[in-house]
Amino acid sequence: MATSDPIEPGRSARTGAAGQAGRREITAFFAPRAAGWEKRFPDDTPAYTAAVAGLGLRPGGRVLDAGCGTARALPLLRAAVGASGAVLGVDLTPEMLHEAAGLGRTGSGALIEADSSRLPLRDGRLDAVFAAGLVHHLPDPAAGLRELARVTRTGGRLALFHPLGRAALAARRGHELRADDVRAQPRLGQLLDGAGWELSLLDDSDERYLAIAVRRPG
Repeated sequence: MATSDPIEPGRSARTGAAGQAGRREITAFFAPRAAGWEKRFPDDTPAYTAAVAGLGLRPGGRVLDAGCGTARALPLLRAAVGASGAVLGVDLTPEMLHEAAGLGRTGSGALIEADSSRLPLRDGRLDAVFAAGLVHHLPDPAAGLRELARVTRTGGRLALFHPLGRAALAARRGHELRADDVRAQPRLGQLLDGAGWELSLLDDSDERYLAIAVRRPG
C-alpha cells in the first residue's frame, strides 16, 4: 500500500458453517466471470466517480473498498485520500483480485483476499467504506453491516453503491423487484440502524443506486 500510515491488521472472526456456504456460493458465481469483467460494463466509471465523491474523503483518510472485485474504485479512492492516505480492497474471490492486479490496481492500494463480513482489521480504523454491489450478496446483511461499522470510526461514512438502480438492474436481468430486497426502504434503514449506522441519503434512480450512511457513536 502506497502510504506511510497503513491500515493495521487486527482480529478476524471465524466464519461459521452458514457463512462458509455463502462464501462458496459467492466465489462460484464470480470466479468464472472475473476475466474481462470490466469490459462488460465499460461505461460505469462516471457513476463510480460520483459515488466516491459522496463519501467526502479528505487527504490522509483511511478507506476500504469492501467486496472490491476488480478494484475499479481503488484509483478514485486513492485520488481522494492522496499519497498520505490508506486504501485497501478486500474480496472473497481470488480470480477477481488477480484481474484487479492485472489491471494495475495494486498501484492504488493493497488488495487482500478476505471476507467483508469477517475483516482482519482493528476496531475503528477506517474513515470510510465503499461497497459496490455488496450488501445483497452478504449471507447475513445485518452481521455484515455490523462488521463494517466495527472497523469504522464514529462519524465515518459508508457508501452502498451500484451503477444501476434496482428497477433498471432487475429489468436488465429479467427479474421482478422483490419486496424483501435488502436495499429497499424501509428495510435498509432498519438494518443500518441496528448495525450502528444512520442512513443519510438513498438514491435509487434508474441511473444508480447509492445509499450513504454515517457511523453513530457507540
